[in-house]
Amino acid sequence: MSRRRTAAATFMEAAPVFAALGEPTRLSLVARLCSDGPLSIAKLSDGAGVTRQAVTKHLETLQEAGLVRSAREGRERVWQLETRRLERARRCLDHISDQWDHAITRLRHYVEREE
Repeated sequence: MSRRRTAAATFMEAAPVFAALGEPTRLSLVARLCSDGPLSIAKLSDGAGVTRQAVTKHLETLQEAGLVRSAREGRERVWQLETRRLERARRCLDHISDQWDHAITRLRHYVEREE
């Protein structure tokens, strides 16, 4: 597979992650799970500014994007962060950053050569 095709596949794989994180409530839920660890719907709903039903819907969207998973603990469903998808998305951003760094370096060399 060509390098360009591999990069495109990586970006396509990361797209649902970025789409899911583009909504402020979902981003806030992910941030809470990052900082506080696994939490129940009740705890995630506290201070979220939306209903439990809305939190549940947002968590389902995050789950579809591969960012969270849940497990039953007694009567509650506890949600936790799925870090593998975040790590892949971070690598995608790193790749884009590297491309920009290389482009800026080439531009700087071109400008310096012209002076």
